[in-house]
Amino acid sequence: MLQRVILIVLDSVGVGELPDAYKFGDEGTNTLGHVVEKTGIKLPTMEKLGLGNIIPLKTVAPNPNAIGAYGKMAEKSAGKDTTTGHWEIAGLIVEKPFPTYPEGFPKEIIEEFEKRIGRKVLGNKPASGTEIIKELGEEHIKTGYPIVYTSADSVFQIAAHEEVIPLEELYRMCEIAREILKGDHAVGRVIARPFIGSPGNFVRTANRRDFSLKPFGPTVLDMLKEAGYQVYAVGKIEDIFAGQGITDSVHTGNNDEGITATIEAMDAVKKGIIFTNLVDFDMVYGHRNDVNGYAKALKHFDERLPEIMLRLKEEDLLIITADHGCDPTTPGTDHTREYVPLLVYSPSMKEGRNLGLRRTYADVAATIAEIFNVGPIHTGTSFLRELPLKVGV
Repeated sequence: MLQRVILIVLDSVGVGELPDAYKFGDEGTNTLGHVVEKTGIKLPTMEKLGLGNIIPLKTVAPNPNAIGAYGKMAEKSAGKDTTTGHWEIAGLIVEKPFPTYPEGFPKEIIEEFEKRIGRKVLGNKPASGTEIIKELGEEHIKTGYPIVYTSADSVFQIAAHEEVIPLEELYRMCEIAREILKGDHAVGRVIARPFIGSPGNFVRTANRRDFSLKPFGPTVLDMLKEAGYQVYAVGKIEDIFAGQGITDSVHTGNNDEGITATIEAMDAVKKGIIFTNLVDFDMVYGHRNDVNGYAKALKHFDERLPEIMLRLKEEDLLIITADHGCDPTTPGTDHTREYVPLLVYSPSMKEGRNLGLRRTYADVAATIAEIFNVGPIHTGTSFLRELPLKVGV
């Protein structure tokens, strides 16, 4: 019987536009396809698993002898943000999109926030995180006013220099914003965006923290925890689920740390799930239209993936997927409405298998629920019995 699931989300690694992408202005997007096409990178480990069988990839070949199961999943929820994608992976379908603020936040929200923190704010507009600290960082240092900004996603972001507003104070400001942003203004995430440096040389630090809404219903993580299994969160997973359904967690500063933490968790978790988010694809490269950086990050993951695979036992199941797209080859810098890849592997798999097109990310939650005999998850369809496993199901 399977005893452990290692679930890795390659944040934003989409595999082509969804049929409704036109509603989001995302026609023609294909994060993985375009990155591979533009850079010619090879991803031999994921090719071995069957990555090139999911969609045509210029330098990642289809593999008739794939050792993994492969397919792609459509997002059923209304949105294309991190919270929505992860919640759906865990079994929750978000029917109503989280609010966004293309003109900045309403006057009443900002005034209440300023009143509660005892300071004015700078910004209050959609912006790139790196660009807005270039624009307003010097004024922030002179005044001590935090920089508030948003994006096409449902986020209220607060940027502050760590020597001007200490981290604990910045985090408290985020908690205040989270308390204010309820009801019609319940954004998906409030994000602390600390930075350091001097004008012209500002750099964001790894001390980012996300303050998410609490999930509106039980996820497969809650079900696992309640049943006594370990739910070990790596990266920003704990933040995305506001701590719900998590038994252990470790926050990481980049993809490499996340991969290492996942490997270390494999020594700590005996029965249950390790749930990892690797954020650099999205935060560092996708949102900055850095195609070459995105490619290097994919190559780095592919090179380190064997370290994870070699530690897998017969009773383990590895699932690799994504939460949305963020095509760095497009003119915009926002998330893109795309299918996501699905790669599944266990040492106990007798052969590869085409899992086809899954109608929702929640199929992952349904599969995990069936493995551990929790749930049921009514929002998705388990693919467990489609896997050619030697161990009993």
